[in-house]
This record gives sequence, structure tokens and C-alpha cells, in this order.
Amino acid sequence: MVVTQENVAVNGSRRLSPQEIADVLRERINSGDLKAGDRLPTQAELADEFGVERGAVRQALRALQQDGLLTNVSKGSPPRIAEPPALGRDEPQPTTVGLAPRLTEAFATPRVRVDVVCHTSETLMLALGEPLRRIHDGSIRPDSIAFRVLLPSRDINLAFPVLVEGSGDDDTVHKRWLQMRDAQARVLQHNLQAIRSTHGIDVQVTFRALPFTPPVKLYLFNGEEALIGYYIPTKREEEWQSQTLEMYDALGSQSLLFSFLKRAGYRDAAFVEESQKWFDALWETITTDLTLS
Repeated sequence: MVVTQENVAVNGSRRLSPQEIADVLRERINSGDLKAGDRLPTQAELADEFGVERGAVRQALRALQQDGLLTNVSKGSPPRIAEPPALGRDEPQPTTVGLAPRLTEAFATPRVRVDVVCHTSETLMLALGEPLRRIHDGSIRPDSIAFRVLLPSRDINLAFPVLVEGSGDDDTVHKRWLQMRDAQARVLQHNLQAIRSTHGIDVQVTFRALPFTPPVKLYLFNGEEALIGYYIPTKREEEWQSQTLEMYDALGSQSLLFSFLKRAGYRDAAFVEESQKWFDALWETITTDLTLS
């Protein structure tokens, strides 16, 4: 069984935020549990399932609609899952749309190597559902899987998320981010290590801490492809532990991913190679051991 953010939050002591509800529904869409044309449950049913007020469900549905994953979002009837966009590989797509198929293709090789720079491992955790499902059903079976993930250190002052000036204590926002960072990383680690115990595949998952807030997210697959997306800070509000946090944050799930393939020519090959050199240099020099709390 693949553990999800839903398990982490629902089984915990706090209610899911609208963003976390949206993430759970995104995973169901990305994994194929919800297919194009399917109707979602009603807002009342979703509110009962997640143990939240309908307002939180409405915010989650609006976020999914903005991502192009839902249609017919209205008060009259439950929304439907949208048809996937007819986009080519070279066209940039939101991380929630573009990452899972690229990661799944990377898993089709005998020796899988994935290197990641990100703010949290949330989107990576969700995108991993599809390749793991294919391993479980036997359609792919790599010999080994190695993940290296660079995340911001808990000891730095983050550039984002931060509270809007004068709206409260930034330590609250930092604690929220750290809780998310560690919970999502643990789920990612657990899901990958479960492949080792159930299928006998050699799996290695390692995290290291960056001494700065990464302005971009970078995914490197098998030394052959690089996906890069920009974190774009925006002002938003979120409910957390009975507080309304007004903050500057970046929603990485909405970042457009730009693909560079080593085999596509000199320009793309140079970008992939330099991105790999950059990652390796960070990993081997200024980063530190990361301990999940």
C-alpha cells in the first residue's frame, strides 16, 4: 500500500488544510483512481470524508480548477475530472500534470537515478504514485532505485514562506513549513523503501540540507533529462492551527516545468550536464546531513 499525505494528516491530531485536501484529490487523479469524466463526491460528502467544513472543500476544489484538473465547479452539481491537456513533451506543463509521466518513464530503465532540488517533496511524493503502482502491478521492474533530495535546512531564515510584514510571528510559518517538509519526506522515504521489502529492489533514499531557499525546483532523471520550474512567490492566506496565516509563499505544484533532454541536441545536452554538475557540487560541498523530525 502506498502511504499518502492523506494518511499522514487524517491520522494526525489536526484537520487537513484546503491545500492538503487538494493534494489528496490530485493524487487520486494522477494515480488513475479518478479518471477524466468522473464526478467527484458532493461537497458535503467530501467535508464528511476529510472532517472539515465545506468552505475548506470549496477552496480545495477551486485550486484544482485553477490547475485545470476539474470542470463544472459550481454549486449546482459535483465537478467532473477534466480531460488531460493535449500537450506535447516540449510544451511546459504544471508540475502536477507534467511530473508523474516523466518520472514514470524514468522508472522504466533498469537503474533508476533521480536527483531533486525542491522546497518540500510534496509534488514529488504525489507524482511517485504512478511509477510505484506500475511496479506493484508488474508492468515495470527496475533493478535499483536511487533518490537524492536536497531540501532547505531547518536552521535557515527562509525567503518563503514568510508572513506578510506586521501580520504575526514568522516562527509560526517556519514551524508549519518544517512540519510539512518532514512529513512529506518521510512518506516519500517510506513509499520507496516499501518497494525494497515487497519486491526485493535495491532502493536508496538520501536527503541533504541546503543552506539557502532554492528559487527553482529541479528534477534530474538518469542523467538524461532535466526538468526545471520557477518558484513564483505570491501572497496568500491559509488556516493553520486555528490561525489565519497571511504570507508570501510559492505554490510549487503550479510551477511550469521545462524539459531538457540530453539526446535533443547540444543545447539541451549542455543544460542537463551543467544541471547535474550543479547538483553534484551542492551535494558534495555546502550541504549538510538532514535529520527528519
